[in-house]
Amino acid sequence: MKVLLLKDPKDKDSGPDPYIKELGLYGFEATLIPVLSFEFVSLESLFEKLSHPECYGGLIFTSPRALEAIKICLKESSKNEAWSKSLKQRWNSKPVYVVGKATASLVEEIGLTPQGEESGNAEKLAEYICSREKPNSSALLFPCGALKREVLPTVLREKGVPLESVTVYQTAQHTDLQESLSRYFSQQGVPASIVFFSPSGVKFCLQNIQKLSGDFINHIKFAAIGPTTAEALEGAGIPVSCTAQSPTAPDLAAAVQKALGSHNCFCPSNSTACF
Repeated sequence: MKVLLLKDPKDKDSGPDPYIKELGLYGFEATLIPVLSFEFVSLESLFEKLSHPECYGGLIFTSPRALEAIKICLKESSKNEAWSKSLKQRWNSKPVYVVGKATASLVEEIGLTPQGEESGNAEKLAEYICSREKPNSSALLFPCGALKREVLPTVLREKGVPLESVTVYQTAQHTDLQESLSRYFSQQGVPASIVFFSPSGVKFCLQNIQKLSGDFINHIKFAAIGPTTAEALEGAGIPVSCTAQSPTAPDLAAAVQKALGSHNCFCPSNSTACF
């Protein structure tokens, strides 16, 4: 059975994409289609703030893109030298909160020690942070995207935990998205399951998928990487067959397997759809 993953492929230098690998272990044929493109902004402002760890109580990362922004900064030799010589060690004396394991691994790549990665979503991370931070302490620095949800900032504000957000990337639809979706459906048919990885993915993809699937859309098992994405699907009127217990490849693959496990392959005579 075929599974369509609406996400960017993993960096080629770091081996095969873990979602394709894990789904393959269950016998699924998974395909990735990139949905989003990102424009990084305010990088000088970001590094200026990173250059003054004494002004902050720690860091918060809820997106791999925020780490990519820092990596772009560190490509400049002078900034990389400053980071390696002192800034990295000074930030490591403070908590670095992260929302999931993918973000945690990127934090480790820039030499920092993450905590909170088991939380899995912004709501649980906010609870984790509030259990460890004192009200009215130094602000936590939060590099984020322009479309960030307000759940985490709202919870911290209500608990009196200061937060300083800095927008470091903007999200847009991938330029090849419509063409890639059309090509997939014409060549592969209607997949047994489609996995969404963000509310933005729902916004940019759903209408096209509905058109391309036609009458077969009710046969598709729609999956979400987490509760926020599941809410976006449900808000658009799409029933969610499964949500990963945590935003990891093994948990997603297990959820998809559970949703599809009792379904046999069904290939209509006039279609390449397979359910």
